[in-house]
Amino acid sequence: MSTNLLDSLTGAFNNDLIRNAASSLGENEESISKAVSAGIPSMLSGIMSTAGSDGGSNLLALSKQAANSGILDNLGGLFNGGGSGNSLSSGAGLLSSLFGNKVGGLTSLISSFSGVKPSTAGSILSAVAPIALSFIGKHALTNNLSGSGILSWLTGQKSQITNAMPAGLHLSNIFDGSPVRVAETLKKAAHYEEPKKSTNKWLLPVILGILGISLLWYFLKGCNKDVVPTVTTAPAIVDTPKAITVVESFYVKLPDGTELNALKGGIEDKLVAFLNDANSTAGKDVWFDFDNLNFETGSAKITAESQAQVNNIAAILKAYPNVQVKYGGYTDVTGDAAANLKLSQDRADAVNAAVKMAGASEMQSLGGEGYGSQYAKAAADAPDEEKKKDRRIAVSVRKK
Repeated sequence: MSTNLLDSLTGAFNNDLIRNAASSLGENEESISKAVSAGIPSMLSGIMSTAGSDGGSNLLALSKQAANSGILDNLGGLFNGGGSGNSLSSGAGLLSSLFGNKVGGLTSLISSFSGVKPSTAGSILSAVAPIALSFIGKHALTNNLSGSGILSWLTGQKSQITNAMPAGLHLSNIFDGSPVRVAETLKKAAHYEEPKKSTNKWLLPVILGILGISLLWYFLKGCNKDVVPTVTTAPAIVDTPKAITVVESFYVKLPDGTELNALKGGIEDKLVAFLNDANSTAGKDVWFDFDNLNFETGSAKITAESQAQVNNIAAILKAYPNVQVKYGGYTDVTGDAAANLKLSQDRADAVNAAVKMAGASEMQSLGGEGYGSQYAKAAADAPDEEKKKDRRIAVSVRKK
């Protein structure tokens, strides 16, 4: 494999793949080619701009997983039906893991630039993502690179990727900066990964001795009286509740024959039962809570583990094409109300974009709305077990 990532990725999208994509997606080859020419450098720039936040560890894990998936060995089948739907769905999940709520903006940008439908732009990006990550992963595996090593390698190709960006295509409003941010992250990583060795070798034993004496005093004192824990007030916690793991798993069958692996009594089970019930009525008060959807703390970036439920909701919407839904974001009352409201809106938008990227029709979505702590039931000083019920994402069925 060439070490030039841009050339490797561009070469993968040969004329045959462009032709297959155009036929499969109902577009002309010229528009698809234009979307690919914009999507490739945009994807790489986006990866470089966002991957440095954790020192490249998430990018390294995702790229190795993509490299081991075998997608590079079956590029011809990507848009030819069969397993392509799964590949593109997996690509949509990777997009969500990489870019969170920025996916919608990137899709719209590619769509506007190339003239293809937004759904087509989403499919192109869903194809570019796993291929790009596969090339990155193969390079990492071949050269035994760490996360920071991957970032360093990408930074070395910054100028080539930037020069490949079509004129008039601006990513700054989406990714809030340029690939140069990766270099700044590398400097910080180097500072913490290689600290200077201390010449005060006597200091560590002294500290350990003091800690040992302190612990001994603490436990001896604790034997004579009850320990009263100290309660501190934490900043706003607005993550969605973690899924209950000990729940019966079963298959939900959809009208189109699709079977979803879901939790009994979970959102998929309840939503399908509602849609199958001739007596149920859609409306603004009909809501179903996601129960296996989580975000990275304090952000609107959907975790990779949540993609399965996102895919399930998209599959349900595809099986019931007349259904229209709206997504709502909610927080508890802890912390700044304005910040909570914004985060709830960002998360509702992220889920809306992720479900569409997973294959749901654009026409079925009425968008997302953040409600912040407006409907929270637990008080600020309530136990977290109560407050976490207020931290959620829900879907409302507005039309059956």
